[in-house]
Order: sequence, then C-alpha cells, then structure tokens
Amino acid sequence: MRQFIPFILLAGVLSACGGDEGASNQPATSMPPVRQTVAEPMVAEADTVEATSFLGAPLIRQMEFPNREQLEANLAAAHAELAANPDSPDALIWVGRRQAYLWQYQDAINTFTQGVERFPEDPRFYRHRGHRYVTVRNLDAAIADFEKAAELFAGQPDEIEPDGAPNAQNLPRSTLQFNVWYHLGLAHYLKGDFESALRAYEECMQVSDNDDSIVATADWYWMSLMRLNRTEEAAALLEIISADMDIIENDSYLRRMLMYKGQATPESLLDTTTADDLTIATQGYGVGNWYLVNGNPVMARQIFERVLTGRSWSAFGYIAAEAELARM
Repeated sequence: MRQFIPFILLAGVLSACGGDEGASNQPATSMPPVRQTVAEPMVAEADTVEATSFLGAPLIRQMEFPNREQLEANLAAAHAELAANPDSPDALIWVGRRQAYLWQYQDAINTFTQGVERFPEDPRFYRHRGHRYVTVRNLDAAIADFEKAAELFAGQPDEIEPDGAPNAQNLPRSTLQFNVWYHLGLAHYLKGDFESALRAYEECMQVSDNDDSIVATADWYWMSLMRLNRTEEAAALLEIISADMDIIENDSYLRRMLMYKGQATPESLLDTTTADDLTIATQGYGVGNWYLVNGNPVMARQIFERVLTGRSWSAFGYIAAEAELARM
C-alpha cells in the first residue's frame, strides 16, 4: 500500500479551513437553461432516449460498441442466475450492472430500485442506483442514494467490489465505500457545490488504499480545490503524485495529475486527431478544466465543446463538460 499520510494530515487542515470569498465557490444547485452550443443528435423513431443532457439535448442509447455480443450474453446469463436464485441480492445487482454496460440505464435504475425495495438495508443497491442517476443527470437523486448508502455502512468494514470488466491483472481496485464517496463527490462537483465535493473526497481518500484509487480521488479533489481558489492546498496535494505510481487502470487520471504538476503538457494529453471518443471525454475535460482554472476560459470552452461532439455521453468527463457549458 502506498503511504499517503501527508494527505491525511492535509485533510484535517482542509476540514478546518473555509473557502475563499468570490463567485467561484458558490454552489449552483441547478443547471440554468442555455443555448445549445453543440449539434444535437437526431432522434429516429426507433431510438431509445435514456436521458436529457444539462443542455437540453436527448441522450440516445448506444447500440454499436465493442464486445456488444459478449455483453448481451453476460446479461442473459445474469437473468438466468436471477431466475435460479430469485432471493439473491447479488444476482439482482448483476442484472442491473449488466444492463448498464449495454447503455440500458433506465432499465438498470429500475432493477436497482427493485433491490432497494426488497433489500432496503443493503447499501450496494443505493450505490449502484446512485451511479446510474449520475449517468442520466439526476444529481439530486444520486446524492440522496449515496448519502443513504453511507448511512447504512457507517461503522462497518469495507468490502472489495467485484469488477464487471476486469483490468489486465484481474485485480479489483475499488471498494464499496470508495465508490460511494467517490461518486458522491462527483455528483456535488457536477452541481458546482465544490465544498460538498471536498468533504466527500476527504472521506474517499480515507478508503483509497491503492494507487489507482488514490490518483482517481486526488484528481477530482485537486479540481475542487482549484475551483475554490485554494491553490496552496491543491499544490500540497500534488506532492503525493509521482510518475512511478502503481497504476493498473487509471492511467488517464495519473496523466492529468502529472499535467497539473507541470510534468506533462495539455497537448500531450489531448490529440483529437487520433483519440477515440472516450479518451477525448476523459482527457478533454481534465485539459479543459486546467485551462479554466488557469485563466483561459475561451480555450476551456472550446475543449468542452469538442468533448460534446463525441458519442461517449455516459463518461464522467463528458458529463462534467456538459455541466461547465451549462454554467458558462
């Protein structure tokens, strides 16, 4: 396990400090209506609209993506397992997770809602439903679910969360409590409530016990600090980040953090001529936000708009770019 005591000490300081004065630290509790700045997708009669963007555009279920046949087979197997074990919360969770991997987000939310109703003391159903509420841009419902999950597991030992898409080493890198605090921080961040995001990420760092989880938490933590103009604390946070961290699956976050440290250029993270939609969403938001907090909102807006020309609307970077454009 990587030693991150300096950050734990820093977290205590963060808890005792108030945010700087100014408009940048005022939470936005709702997204204001704005003129759509990117082309809205055409909706065909057969399309399934899963959500509406913060900019008012319909978000269509994707039907063409890698490994679709395998993912459909996995969902069929999950349904069969649930039919054989109808009282198993694990079987019900996997149906919902497999639905979400196929962009069936409303179906997944309905499945997790069944779990909440049948197993109201199981925090996992609130954790997974909250995640998909973020996907469909229902941030208030997501926050309520994550807070309920945290209430339910308070004082309990953490547990490894099995991967639906295992990494190259087939080694799960996240836990139930990590995912609740991480996604709670994200939901607050997307609303522009950076103070609440910080509190969630402080909790998240306490259960980040490997470099993949540390770098993912630290990235959103740093961005929250910068949005509150708490630049000295943000600089101190960067001290725990290094290029030799043991990263299995969160290389994008590490590259973003190295950019914040000045060890990588924005251009090296975002080659829009070769990157796929998911990479542009993930790296693009980090680069756009870097320009934003460093006083270049024009470039930030251009990059956020570039992110929204892609199809990966379920990616956190895409959702965050939407939120930024809605506030601009």
